[in-house]
Amino acid sequence: MSDKKKSKKTAQAGQTPAGQAPEEPVRKEPIQEEPVQEAAAPEEPVQEASAPEERAPAEEELQQAELARQEEKYLRLCAEYDNYRKRTAKEKEAAWSAAKGETVKSFLPVYDNLERALRQNTGDEAYRKGVELTMQQLKKVLEELGVAEIPALGQVFDANLHCAVMHVEDPELGENTVKEVFQTGFKLGDTVIRYAMVAVAN
Repeated sequence: MSDKKKSKKTAQAGQTPAGQAPEEPVRKEPIQEEPVQEAAAPEEPVQEASAPEERAPAEEELQQAELARQEEKYLRLCAEYDNYRKRTAKEKEAAWSAAKGETVKSFLPVYDNLERALRQNTGDEAYRKGVELTMQQLKKVLEELGVAEIPALGQVFDANLHCAVMHVEDPELGENTVKEVFQTGFKLGDTVIRYAMVAVAN
């Protein structure tokens, strides 16, 4: 048999020719895929449920604190309103007194003229009687308005009530005594509307 045929038969039989090492078949190993590790979710802190008996006192304390705060707010509002009411009433009274004082002051020249008329000697008794009645009526109106004459004649001089326009010597009178009144003074309550114009002795 020829060498060609032998080698052919050997090849068909799966045998390598003489003098050659048999080729090892290439073994394909399967590719092992590494398992993908999923990211673990962050652990949430475990909240311990508070017992109802522990939560109730805390809620009650909060309610009491809120109640105290609202009560303090209410009392403060009441105090502010009371102060506002008193201040408004005082301002209203002061404005009314000032307006009344200015109105009365405008009538004082009439009082002065009636007073001068009464000082004059006259033989007409009817005329004098009419002036006296007019003066009495005017004094009554002033009194109803709360206006009073400032005492001056024979009184010790008071700079808060009197205005000295003259000093005279009179040994019969004490020091700083009002000897004569030139113009009657008036006051409304404690407020002086017009100072008494006087002459002071010694």
